[in-house]
This record gives sequence, structure tokens and C-alpha cells, in this order.
Amino acid sequence: KDPALASKSAKIGQGKAFAQKWVKKDGDSLVSLVDSVEDTTRQLLQHVQTNKTFSDPKQLKDFQKRQLVTTQKVITYSARKGPKWALEMPVEVTDLTADMLANGSWKTANFKPYNFQALGEPQMAGSLHPLGKVREEFRKILFNMGFTEMPTSRFVDTGFWNFDALFVPQQHPARDLQDTFYVSDPPSAGPPGPDPAADAALAEMEKSSFSADPEKTGRANTAKSLNYEQYFDNIRKVHQDGAFGSIGYRYPYADAETKRLVLRTHTTAVSAYCLHRLAADPRPCKYFSIDRVFRNETVDATHLAEFHQVEGVIADYGLTLGGLQAFMEKFFGAMGLTDLKFKPAYNPYTEPSMEIFAYHHGLKKLVEIGNSGMFRPEMLLAMGLPEDLRCYGFGLSLERPTMIKYKISNIRELLGHKVDLGFIESNAAVRLDRE
Repeated sequence: KDPALASKSAKIGQGKAFAQKWVKKDGDSLVSLVDSVEDTTRQLLQHVQTNKTFSDPKQLKDFQKRQLVTTQKVITYSARKGPKWALEMPVEVTDLTADMLANGSWKTANFKPYNFQALGEPQMAGSLHPLGKVREEFRKILFNMGFTEMPTSRFVDTGFWNFDALFVPQQHPARDLQDTFYVSDPPSAGPPGPDPAADAALAEMEKSSFSADPEKTGRANTAKSLNYEQYFDNIRKVHQDGAFGSIGYRYPYADAETKRLVLRTHTTAVSAYCLHRLAADPRPCKYFSIDRVFRNETVDATHLAEFHQVEGVIADYGLTLGGLQAFMEKFFGAMGLTDLKFKPAYNPYTEPSMEIFAYHHGLKKLVEIGNSGMFRPEMLLAMGLPEDLRCYGFGLSLERPTMIKYKISNIRELLGHKVDLGFIESNAAVRLDRE
């Protein structure tokens, strides 16, 4: 026998003998305390071998510890005839036909139960694009905050409204061909002037916010009360020589450059037009727009040459930078974007300026979602607005918040030829969080 096994068995047996008070220790010797021993362990093991069961869980655990037994799960089945037992599989009828009605066989037919929980055949139908759905959510949020929507039908605009009116110098890199799309036919337009279609559209949008009485509002024939020629001269002067407290850029202002036609690089061109229109009747107001803009960008995971910009302008008295930050937190909070980060930035037409960042869980990093600032006096005073009327300006890409909310890591999967139509169809619900 294996000495190690014998020693182990002896130790187990000795322990059980002491526990049952069969023996006691006398010095180095063991002394028997009983005349005979009933081997209950043997009897229990014989019972297990015969019946394959064991009723005492405590004893079973002890036997398992002593490696005398092992457990094995046994599953048994019993089969018996049911009420629908048949030698052949019954045929279930799925359709009620005209022949069945005619010959009466429908009376005894075994119809298959109708499953009201089954999904129907997928329908080939149109679906709203996530950008369109998020755009509508933006509009609802801004309307609820008292904003009026600006008309943004002009994709092509002059350099005056797109750059010069925003105090962007004519030598600014943003005006280079590598950053901006210029129109070649026709290459230019006339000097700045009223846009009757835009004026009519904005007046219509303002009806819900202001009285329609021209005597009370001063909004009738607004274009006639504005001197666009004087405005053009003010812009030329502030760029070339300095004005309204600014030293300007001190360069020869070129009228030809300001008349060049471009695909608008931002909807701030529309904001400039509406703010100049406001000079005819200065007052607190809130304007917004959501539309396409175009930039000669290098296309990558977060940039496209064509995208959508959400633009907002708030004009009021006594505005401060802290108020702008509070508004941004409230605005983005309505979309479920919290813990914003603000970073100082430079914009030619706002000072101070801030970039706005939010965390993208897909990219696992902070992503810029907007830009903001307070419009410069050189821009506002040249329009004819009063000195104490200040303006917030903010803009953000419509695509970036949509990517964050839909957990999209590549903007090309959201807009462009790489869009998965299955993704569009399967995201019927808008993902903007609401408290």
C-alpha cells in the first residue's frame, strides 16, 4: 500500500474514532473504550450505491470532504399522450379561401392561431435624417427661449456681409482660396443694399413677437430708413483708418474685394444683415438661424466642406461675458450636454471670444461644439446701433452635437455618400435628452 495514503486514511479513521468516543489516548498508545463498533459509514455508502440518493445534506458534505462520494446531476423525462396526440402532424390552415367558403370545409379546418405580437413586413418608407430631427429640436429650444428665426436663403453672399461687416480684414487667411469657395460666374455683385425678400421674411417671423401696428413698432419700411451707403463708408473707414474708438487695420480698403461673391462661410453674414436692420429700431431682441455653410476644409472624421451652422444673436442692454456663459450652459443643458468647457479664443468680430467644448464618449475626448463672444464695438457702432446696446453672438455646428448624441465617431457617416440608410431608418426617435 501507498504509505502516504495509509497515513492519510489512518488519520481520518483515528479522528472519527475519537469523535465517536471509541478510543482514547493513553500516552503514546490508543485504548479502546467499546467492545464492538457499528460501521455506519459503510452502511450509508451501501445505501448510496443502491439508491443513488442521500437524504442527509450534512452527512453528504462530510462524505464529499472525505472523498467517499461525488455528486452527479441526473435529468429524467417522462412522455405520455396529450389531448392532441396524433400519429401524423396536423396541418394548420393559414388562409381562408373562396373554395373553403363554397364547400364548407372551413367549418372543420384547423386554422393557425393569429399572432398579434408578430412584427409586420418592413415597409420601404422615407425616414427623417438625424440632422433634420436634431435641427427641429434646436428650433424648439430656441423658440421656447424667445428667439426669432432669421431668413437664410442666400447661400451666395458678398465679401462685404460675409467678411467686411464682421470686421474681418481683407488680408485675413480665412479669405484665401484654400479656405473659401469663391463664385466665378458672376464673380462679383454691387455694393451692399436692402434685401426685400429677407426683410419681408423677417418681418413675417417677427409678427408673433411684436405688434403689427407700424406706428408703434417702427418696423414698416425698415429698409427705407437705413442708409446703406453711409454704412458702407463706415465699414471702409473703420478698416482703413480706424473709427468708433478703434485704430482699425490701417490698410488700403479695396471696394472690389468687398463685392466678390462667395459661398457663405458662416451664417454670421445673415446676423450682420439683421443687426444692421435693427439699427432702424434699436431694441432688445434674439435672433437665430440654422442652415448650410461652406468652407474649403480638409475632410476628416470631424470636418466637412459643407455643414450646418446654428447661429444665435442676443441684443440687449448691460450684457456681460458671465451672462453669455450662463446662457450657453442653459442652452446646451436643454440638449443634455453638461460639464461644458470654455476656452479663450480669437474672432475678428467678437471680443472677448470663447470656444465651447463638450466630451464625446465615442472619441473619448473633448470636442469643440461651438464658438461665442461679444460683438466688437467697431462692428456694431458702424451699423448705427447705440453704444449701450451690446450683442452676444454664438455659433455651433449642427453635426457635432448630433454626433455626440447618436455616438457617431465619423462625421462622414452622418452626412455625405457614406451614410448608412439603415442607420437613418433605425433611429426614428430624437436623441436629445430632456429633464
